[in-house]
Amino acid sequence: MKGRKRRRMGNSETLGMDVSQCPALPDTVIEEILLNVPAQQVIIVCRLVCREWKSVIDSTSFWKEKCRREGLKPRNPDKSSRDWKVFYWLYKKRRNLLKNPNAEENYEGWEIIENGGDKWTIEGMFEPHPDETVTKCFVTSYFPCVKRQLINLVKEGYHPGLLDKIQPDIVISDWYAPRWDCGSQYEICVELLSREKKVIKTFRPKPVTFPQWNDQQWNKVSHVFKNYGPGVRYVQFTHGGKDTQFWAGWYGIRVTNSCVEVFPADEA
Repeated sequence: MKGRKRRRMGNSETLGMDVSQCPALPDTVIEEILLNVPAQQVIIVCRLVCREWKSVIDSTSFWKEKCRREGLKPRNPDKSSRDWKVFYWLYKKRRNLLKNPNAEENYEGWEIIENGGDKWTIEGMFEPHPDETVTKCFVTSYFPCVKRQLINLVKEGYHPGLLDKIQPDIVISDWYAPRWDCGSQYEICVELLSREKKVIKTFRPKPVTFPQWNDQQWNKVSHVFKNYGPGVRYVQFTHGGKDTQFWAGWYGIRVTNSCVEVFPADEA
């Protein structure tokens, strides 16, 4: 109709209801309703409907109960100061941020930095890995072989405000093994970088050297970055090694099952 103003569609209409005409409900009833709504919708739609819904969604009890119902259990359940909302989101997002950690997709995701000797190759297992699903590994040669992967934390879904204020634990791990009949060396360097890719924190232990005639068992290295300060936007994961006998072929260190994860604080 000419001259008639079109009513703006608000968030309540997005949900298909007119909240102004709804009877007042106790907070416990509102909470029960919202607990059955997907978390993403709770944040981007339901929280904007009215003050009552916002108050319920912003409460500690709401996210604590959501964690309980979805089976998300902290390692230290008695920590009274836990931010249950942050815990929920970090727990749900937790995954290995490294692409192709087990050589299942050849070298996809990795940048080859050094390719010495007869270059990197991919092989099956000489010795079974503790994780039986891991069946392949990257193998080094008689001169240094080094590869790298850069993780953009913001693109992976971690908001700059979360990284700067909450500073969730960033946990890295790697598995490496020598060949029994050849000496070898393993090295790793993991760096937290700023938006400009300047180094903020570094984990770089001394290289590990294995003698010839060893038990060729798998070894794990891990590290937790805590309280690293504001500005972290990237994780740069670099590892590799070589054999120490200078034998032609692939007798150097083996690496696989590399991992970078973002954990809720104190859960790593």
